[in-house]
Amino acid sequence: MSRRVCLIASVATLVMVTAQAEEEPALCTDRPTKANSVCTVPDGFWQIESDAFSYTHYRDEGVTTNTWLVPNPTIKYGLDDRSDIEFNWAPYVSVKTDDEHRLNGIGDAYLRYKRRLTDEGASVGASIIPYVKIPTAKRGIGNERVEGGIAVPISFSLPNSLTLTLGPQIDALLDADRNGYHPNIVNLVNLSGPVAPGLTLYGELWVSNNFEPEGTSSQSSADFAAAYALSETVQLDVGANFGLNDHTPDFQFYTGFSTRF
Repeated sequence: MSRRVCLIASVATLVMVTAQAEEEPALCTDRPTKANSVCTVPDGFWQIESDAFSYTHYRDEGVTTNTWLVPNPTIKYGLDDRSDIEFNWAPYVSVKTDDEHRLNGIGDAYLRYKRRLTDEGASVGASIIPYVKIPTAKRGIGNERVEGGIAVPISFSLPNSLTLTLGPQIDALLDADRNGYHPNIVNLVNLSGPVAPGLTLYGELWVSNNFEPEGTSSQSSADFAAAYALSETVQLDVGANFGLNDHTPDFQFYTGFSTRF
């Protein structure tokens, strides 16, 4: 009788574990492109989203700057069924100009909290993401000052499994004279959708307006990316961003991965 009870208990446990696995949502990330997703990491799970490497080429006023990040991980933890906490830090950054001046070191650290404001799977979704930058990078790689901001991604489910995402964001950035802070306002329009099993393509227009007291400047880029799901919890991606004006890096190329456990 005891063996029968144990067998029944084992089968019940297996059924419960299987049911829980089936209920776990598919991997949802803030990668690739600059857009944030509305979704959060499931309660009690860890998620890693990282560049394997990122390369940026920027030529402005006759000076060329090449920047490498290797890697650039973001570690997330699901706090409940609507929120997570996120930590981003690049352990190696290399900045080189065409006069052979080079700076190597760690990057700044970013701490974010994401709270989903709408029900999971809603046709119109929204989240709020306050963040703070912790100045861990040396001057030249960073500016050695705390900065922060808040983003509010909004998504719309469209026909044919397409998703339209808007990305309003406002930042408090250090003034050039280092004596105060000024607003920087960002927005974007991102369209994504599946084109084959496991494969999703992204197209995005991104704009940033920096209200520096010494003179307002704007950046804009056209961004393209692809993500491929190797499994329910592993994703690979690749992307490229192309500057649309003189104040924006000419191009950025990156590749990376995401996984949840």
